[in-house]
Amino acid sequence: MPTPPDTSKTLKLERYNNYLRKIHSTKLITASSKLLFRATLLIALILILFFTINYPPLSDTPHHVPPHHRLHHHSLLSTSLFSAGGGAAWEKQVRLSSTPRRTNGFSVLVTGAAGFVGSHCSLALKKRGDGVLGLDNFNNYYDPSLKRARQNLLSKHQVFIVQGDLNDGPLLTKLFDVVPFTHVLHLAAQAGVRYAMQNPQSYISSNIAGFVNLLEVAKAANPQPSIVWASSSSVYGLNTENPFSERDRTDQPASLYAATKKAGEEIAHTYNHIYGLSLTGLRFFTVYGPWGRPDMAYFFFTKDILQGKSIDIYKTHDQKEVARDFTYIDDVVKGCLGALDTAEKSTGSGGKKKGAAQLRVYNLGNTSPVPVGRLVSILEGLLSTKAKKHVITMPRNGDVPFTHANVTLAFKDFGYKPTTDLSTGLRKFVKWYISYYGIQSKTRKESQATGESG
Repeated sequence: MPTPPDTSKTLKLERYNNYLRKIHSTKLITASSKLLFRATLLIALILILFFTINYPPLSDTPHHVPPHHRLHHHSLLSTSLFSAGGGAAWEKQVRLSSTPRRTNGFSVLVTGAAGFVGSHCSLALKKRGDGVLGLDNFNNYYDPSLKRARQNLLSKHQVFIVQGDLNDGPLLTKLFDVVPFTHVLHLAAQAGVRYAMQNPQSYISSNIAGFVNLLEVAKAANPQPSIVWASSSSVYGLNTENPFSERDRTDQPASLYAATKKAGEEIAHTYNHIYGLSLTGLRFFTVYGPWGRPDMAYFFFTKDILQGKSIDIYKTHDQKEVARDFTYIDDVVKGCLGALDTAEKSTGSGGKKKGAAQLRVYNLGNTSPVPVGRLVSILEGLLSTKAKKHVITMPRNGDVPFTHANVTLAFKDFGYKPTTDLSTGLRKFVKWYISYYGIQSKTRKESQATGESG
C-alpha cells in the first residue's frame, strides 16, 4: 500500500500566507481609518472656521473682549477667502458695478461706501453715469443695520459693495487687478473724537495703516488712479484763527482722531512726492443729514428728545457757547464730486514717478457756525417736543469749542458753494429719521390702542 503524500509543509505554507494576508489587511484597514479620521477632522475644522467667521453668534459680544477685537465682525481671513476668491460671478458683479454708463465716465472705488458720506457720494456718482464699486468692512462702531440699509439702497441702484478691510492687501490688489479704476474716493475711516479715548488702536489701524495700504496698492497700479480722500476740520485743533483757512497751522491736534487725519495729510504728501500719485484731501466740517451717523450730536439729540431723555449741552471753560459749522450732506457731496472732476491724473506707473503730480487740500464747510443751543431749539420745533437740557462744561476729551470754514479755495477751484442752512437741513433729516424708525406709525398705534381701551 503506497504511502500518502506529506502535505504538512503545504498546509504550513498556506497558514503562513493567510497570516501575512491578515496582517497586511489589518494594517491597510488601520491606515485607512487613520486617513479617514484625519480627513474628517480637517473637514470639520474647515466648516467650524467657515461658520465662526461668516456667522457670528446672535448674542451680544461679551464685554470682557477688548474693544479693538470687538470692532470688526469679519476677519481678514474671511475677506480673502470668501470675497477675493468669489470666482467668476463675483468678478462679474465687480466689473458691472464699476463700468461707467456715460461717455468718458469715471470708474471709482469708494471706500467706506456703506457709511454716511460714502453712500451719498456713491449714489450721486452712479446717478450721473459713473461706474462705482464700494468697499466697506461693516464694523460695529455704530449700528451695522444702518450700514446694511444703506447697502440695500445702493444695491437698488446697481452699486455693489465688497465686504472687506483696508488692511487686506490681497483683496485690494485683486480689486485693482479686476478693475482699472480711474479714481478712488477714500472715505473709510475710524470716525469720532471721543471714542479714541476708549479704542485708540482702531484709529491707527484704519486711518493710518489702512490709508498706507491703499496708497501702496494704488501706487503699484497701472494706470495709477487719482485719489480724493477725507481729511477733517479736526486737523485745525487748537488753532485760534477765524475762520479756518487751509493756510492756517495744523500742527496742534486736540485729539488722536485729529492727529491721525493730520498724519494722513503728511502721508499723502509723501506718496505724491515719491510715487506721483494725484491726491486731494477734503477737510469736512460737521456733516449732517438723512442716513447720518448715530454718534453725531444732532442724531442722538433727536433720539433722546423723542424718548424724553436729558441731553448734555456743552459750554466752554470760559462759559461761552460751543458752536459748529454744520454742513449739509448734499453740499458735501457736491464738493466731493467737484474734487473728483478737477483731479488731475497721477503721473506714476507701476510704482515709479514720471513727473510732478497734483497735491491739494480743501475745506468743505457751510461758513456759518451755529451754537449747539440753537441746534437744539430747531430740533425742539421740528419734533414739537421740549428738550430736557443739561448744561455742562466741555470735558477735555479732544473736542474743540468752535469751527468755522473758509471755503474760498474750494469755490475758486471747483465752484464749491454751500446752499443749505441748518433749519432746512435739519427738517430734511427729521423727516428721514421719523420715516426710517417708524415714529409716526408707532404714535398712531399707541393712540389707536388708547382709543380702543377707552
